[in-house]
This record gives sequence, C-alpha cells and structure tokens, in this order.
Amino acid sequence: MEHPIQGLMTTAMQHLNHMIDVNTIIGDPIQSPDGSVILTVSKVSFGFAAGGSEFGKLDNNNHHPFGGGSGGGASINPIAFLVVNSEGVKVLHLDKQTHILDKIMELAPQAVDKVKEMMNKQKDEQPEYEI
Repeated sequence: MEHPIQGLMTTAMQHLNHMIDVNTIIGDPIQSPDGSVILTVSKVSFGFAAGGSEFGKLDNNNHHPFGGGSGGGASINPIAFLVVNSEGVKVLHLDKQTHILDKIMELAPQAVDKVKEMMNKQKDEQPEYEI
C-alpha cells in the first residue's frame, strides 16, 4: 500500500509538469515584418515541498492517522531573444551584465588572426644561422 506522502508528492509533481514545458523556456516563434523570426529565451526555476506526520492512535486498519500537505511554485524570467534572419542568428540579452562567452565568440577570429600575424612577424625577424 502506498504511503499518503507519496500521493501528495505525485500530485505536486504532476501539476508542475503541466505548468512547465519546452515552450516555457523557448517561446513560440514570432515572425517580424522584415522576415526575421524572434524567439524568447527564459530562465525557469521551480520547486516543491511535501511533508506530513502520522499521529495518534491506530485506526481499524492498524494505521496511524495521517496529516500532510504539499505545495510548489515556478519562476519564469525572460533572459534573452534569439533573432534569426538572413544574416544569421543573433542573441540579444536582456540583462546589463557582459556576457563573456558571447564576447569570446565574437573576438575569436580576430584573436586567431593576431596570433598568426605575431608568429609570422617573429619568424621574419629571426636571423638564419649557417653552421
């Protein structure tokens, strides 16, 4: 026989499952007049708790009376927009913090070119020795 707390937890998780799906994180696409497609990206946090207690005298089925409860909640915060158009995909962040990964991705080709340039310059400046 299932303990009553299992029923409370199952019910809470089923309700959270109905509230949150993939469309909660990546929103439905929005078509703009210029042909771009815009998708919202959200941060989703959720949690739940359940608890209970057995107390008192045994009932006719040799079980203690049970009292308990459960609850849950979700927090959904939009964090960015993905803009897809003929030029490619662009991420527009909503917060004011610098996003280091985006900056690295933008600067990576330039950094590789600079390193190659420095290596070629060093190679040209080294004197050749004959033995």
